[in-house]
Amino acid sequence: MPSVRTSDEKLLEKLSRLALCNPFSPERIKLEKQVLGKEFEPEDVVAWSRTLDVSVDRERPNVTRLTDIAIDLIKRIKQQAGDGRTVSPDAIEHYWNVATYALLYRHIVHQDPAVLQQPANTAKTWKAFHSDYRVLVNMPGLTDDSIQTADHLFAFLCQIHRAFYNIYTFILGDSLPSIELRGAVWDSIFTCDIRRYRVSLFDRMSGLPSLVTGPSGTGKELVARAIGLSQYIPFDQKQSKFVDSGDELFYPLNLSAMSANLIESELFGHRKGAYTGAVVDRKGWLELCPPHGAIFLDEIGELDPALQVKLLRVVQQRTFSRLGETKERQFSGKLIGATNRDLSHEMKAGRFREDLYYRLCADRIQTPGLRVQLDHRPEDLYSLCRHIARKVAGTGAESLAEQAYSWILKNLGADYPWRGNIRELEQCISSIMIRNQYLPPEHLSNAASATSNNWLDDAVNASLTADQLLQRYCTWLYHKTGSYESAAKKLGIDRRTVKAKIDPAMLESLGNE
Repeated sequence: MPSVRTSDEKLLEKLSRLALCNPFSPERIKLEKQVLGKEFEPEDVVAWSRTLDVSVDRERPNVTRLTDIAIDLIKRIKQQAGDGRTVSPDAIEHYWNVATYALLYRHIVHQDPAVLQQPANTAKTWKAFHSDYRVLVNMPGLTDDSIQTADHLFAFLCQIHRAFYNIYTFILGDSLPSIELRGAVWDSIFTCDIRRYRVSLFDRMSGLPSLVTGPSGTGKELVARAIGLSQYIPFDQKQSKFVDSGDELFYPLNLSAMSANLIESELFGHRKGAYTGAVVDRKGWLELCPPHGAIFLDEIGELDPALQVKLLRVVQQRTFSRLGETKERQFSGKLIGATNRDLSHEMKAGRFREDLYYRLCADRIQTPGLRVQLDHRPEDLYSLCRHIARKVAGTGAESLAEQAYSWILKNLGADYPWRGNIRELEQCISSIMIRNQYLPPEHLSNAASATSNNWLDDAVNASLTADQLLQRYCTWLYHKTGSYESAAKKLGIDRRTVKAKIDPAMLESLGNE
């Protein structure tokens, strides 16, 4: 008996690999090229990124072609199997991977995840999905062990869509560190083996905490949101709806902004009379968080040692008690922690428990600093300026982005360290919009201690750009000589350049000596 055509079987294997790979990895683009060949439309990127200026709800041309190829191929494979051709066990497995890919792109990805969660849209999508599923699953060689039930597969593919949407929306940039971050967040949700996740891990991953580390202002909460809002939500086919609406799934708690007592009450809840002011029973976030939601503990490195012991119990046993009672309650959601502290240093100093750290570190994600991103891809600065300007200025975004980008290059330089990361860039652009200038933190420190000539120390330590060094030196010489002409003569430059380079904050500090 003849086998399925060799060319179709090879194409099936390539599409299967593509369907299972991390969509934010460079491997995805390479596989697209392999499958599409001459039909591949070149893109100046190595991985999917929001700065492609492609809307999340408008599909890339290459993906549209891939979807058509996948649908046509599974029809051909089914036809050949129906004609009596043998399909190898490996080809059967590849067929099902490609079939799930086709179901995802035919029925789900064209919808906004929030709209898809609405009961009427969910029921309509499910009906079409289920009808198509029954056709695709009717394939000789498929066994119950190799496929998933329709309701589970629907829930899984909707999770895929939701996770992609969240990662694509929250994490920007085309630099290698940004690409690696998106890939790491995807793996945090689905692991490095998405087939294994689909079959057996989908209802277990929420039990594993995640730890997000990185400098302040690098978007650790955005990473946490992408993970927390992308958990698996089962689908009830009898009622044609998800078991959870998708609302109230992410609970952020900034530990550095609260006292230990308040943190304990917010997190664990309390019983009436547990302390002065506890006039009623109160549920904490561990109790309010649904099984498919997540609690985000920002600045977990600053958590009081006594609370670390209680949190360790939650992580280990998934149980907790309200303040003032002994009844054990179950925590069923996901726990995500974040810190900008060096936890290895904190453990050595005795401020952070080693047993808690080792419970948190299995899934660790490091957010890169802005300077690291720009070192890999300097052109990302303009893309980020434009993105921030759209949030700040609305319809005036393009002109503000141009203004801010030009000002930054002229006054801060392309090598400015951005110690405050994205948060500093946001404030810089807002300041430029308001007064067409930005006063970096080092200017404030110069103003506070100009008498010690800190700017010379910064120069020796190579922490100033050439433009910043010239600005400091011009200001210092102008203060010493008392005129633009004298300073310009000593510097060997035009007096107008000296005037333009004066740092008002530093000059005021020097005048107060």
